[in-house]
Amino acid sequence: MSELHKSVSTLGALKKSKWQSVTVKEEIRRNVVKKIKSGETLFPGIKGYEKSVIPQLQHALLAKHDIILLGLRGQAKTRILRLMTNFLDEWIPVVKGSEINDDPFNPVSKQSRELLEEQGDELQIEWLHRSERYGEKLATPDTTVADLIGDIDPIKAATQKLTLADENVINFGLVPRTNRGIFGINELPDLQPRIQVALLNIMQERDIQIRGFNIRIPLDVAMVFSANPEDYTSRGNIITPLKDRIDSQIMTHYPREIEIGMDITSQEAWTSRDDLVEVEVSRLMKELIEQTAFEARNSEYIDQKSGVSTRMTITAMEQLISAAERRALMNEENKTSARITDLYHIVPALTGKLELVYEGEQEGAINVAKHLIGKAIKKTLLKYFPDPQHQKKQEEGAYDAILNWFTAGNDLDLTDHDSSKEYKKLLKSVDGLEEFFEKHGDDSLSEDPLVVMEFILEALHQHSMIGKEDMDDKRSYSDMLGSMLGSMGDMDDFEDFDA
Repeated sequence: MSELHKSVSTLGALKKSKWQSVTVKEEIRRNVVKKIKSGETLFPGIKGYEKSVIPQLQHALLAKHDIILLGLRGQAKTRILRLMTNFLDEWIPVVKGSEINDDPFNPVSKQSRELLEEQGDELQIEWLHRSERYGEKLATPDTTVADLIGDIDPIKAATQKLTLADENVINFGLVPRTNRGIFGINELPDLQPRIQVALLNIMQERDIQIRGFNIRIPLDVAMVFSANPEDYTSRGNIITPLKDRIDSQIMTHYPREIEIGMDITSQEAWTSRDDLVEVEVSRLMKELIEQTAFEARNSEYIDQKSGVSTRMTITAMEQLISAAERRALMNEENKTSARITDLYHIVPALTGKLELVYEGEQEGAINVAKHLIGKAIKKTLLKYFPDPQHQKKQEEGAYDAILNWFTAGNDLDLTDHDSSKEYKKLLKSVDGLEEFFEKHGDDSLSEDPLVVMEFILEALHQHSMIGKEDMDDKRSYSDMLGSMLGSMGDMDDFEDFDA
């Protein structure tokens, strides 16, 4: 059957081929059954939903349901809807020239019915690929019934010399043009209630009505929707009659595990760039980016009803790589690693994607972003190394050699543009740092020891064990007490200046 589209071009030939017409939902069900039996991946590229969303989708498709995906932004809702075309047959026959993909065995438009009556088995057909059987509309407040369903076209009537009472003057909307396919509406609550009403007949009676005509055109279309939860969106709601007609409501969610988040970011982020600079991103750096997103999804500064999109970690990863890439270009190096210093350059990727609550607005978007990165670093340290807070209570702690180096009056200045050679020299100058890593670091951190060493210093600062001063392109680590006294000295200078 798969080669029919190359040889069959008339209704008569189609009848001889024994091709059978089925509804689009039956077609989807049949192909889902085949894929489940063969063990094929139903939604390639969708990660983290294997035990939650995807089984529910399979149940809905097997039941021949219309579906709505309900979830916060950046949860792959639109991608899932578009992947549903994989459950359609590769090719189907349609009446040639039909605006609404008429089935040659059962055309529903007046134009195609007239052609069938005139031409019989000589009726010309063409084959439609599954990629052309998906229609989509982003719901916006200015969407009209004419956009979705259709309307009378007076220009068509004039050019074809037809009366406005002739069915052929109808200009079909997006939904009927996706007849025998899948039609999706994104952000359904944004659709005005009076426009949502126009969908009721499609959802229940499976037909459309065009104003001015006492006719009904039966449609064969699978309807799929996406929406944010109603308690979040202030732009509108899904009217109750329409919600009642949507058979299955499936809740999506953010990655529940760091590993899943890392896989999604690695899959989606632009990491393989040109050959000018090779940037290595260690597992630790990938983990810190994901942990930052996890911290944001639990932060009191962030509006949790708005959500924290997975697009944040994707753009953050791209910013991280760009920061390392820029430094390598400045130092004329063709290879470098992403560092903790680079991690703070992902702030622009965070600030535009975080909806702050009042407390967060008081702190400021940049400060909140840095706070989240700091919390991620602080928490990740505890996964691999001893808890510095416990060390404070012991006479001899694991971090003592590092802390004593700073207590002796030593500082460490790391800049955005240190070459690999300078970076190595600076980190190795801190007494006890390399020895600490070699003693406590496990194999999972062996990719780039220098980055881990810098991570330890930053984590000690986040645990209030050493001080740090941030400047435009430099981070200066120093003794915690000296840093506090220095800050007090700056305040004294400021008071003297006021006096």
